[in-house]
Amino acid sequence: MVGRFRIVETTSTTRAAAAAPPVEFTPSTPSDPPLLSSYCDMDSLDGRWTVFQRRLDGSVNFYRPWDQYKTGFGFAVGEYWLGLDTLSHLTLRKKYELLVDMEDFDGGKAFARYSSFSVDPEASGFTLHVSGFTDGGAGDSLSNYNGQKFSTFDKDQDTHEYNCARSFLGGFWYSNCHHTNLNGVYLWGADDTFFAIGVSWYHWKGHNYSLKSISMKVRPVQ
Repeated sequence: MVGRFRIVETTSTTRAAAAAPPVEFTPSTPSDPPLLSSYCDMDSLDGRWTVFQRRLDGSVNFYRPWDQYKTGFGFAVGEYWLGLDTLSHLTLRKKYELLVDMEDFDGGKAFARYSSFSVDPEASGFTLHVSGFTDGGAGDSLSNYNGQKFSTFDKDQDTHEYNCARSFLGGFWYSNCHHTNLNGVYLWGADDTFFAIGVSWYHWKGHNYSLKSISMKVRPVQ
């Protein structure tokens, strides 16, 4: 069970992530298990973003079961998923906004910003609530998931007749099935060998372009 948390470090930046200390979420009681660390992006759009998802180089396998998406996995100095339990706890305490930053293999960059973002507890399937899109060149590939429960290959909660997580080798708030596959297979740019399994954001690069990097980050609305 997730307790209350406090952020004890906020000095890391996206430009020097590997050398800077992470943000750590400390359980409210000594008996609670330790959780993953996360970076605080102090550079993008005035900073103060807590990064909960990051893809950089394919060093971490994101085709994981429900219990690992629930608790989190990966490494704070590289690729990771912070955990649905922690994300739900953070975003239900107060109003949060979401920023999705991405880069292609030619150095092109874009973002999508959402003024409201929260995730319900596990009892409600970790349902996603996202709205208030602002275009930073990436287009909107996420609003379609509003109201959707999270799915993995061993817990199918999407609206498709098949298991989207199994079909597209990831874990996400799939619906019927996806316009983005942020937790899919890390490929290297354009690749249509298998349809839409890469780290994609459809409204920027289409289904068969796997991005060089992408990250999802939240911060409290002031």
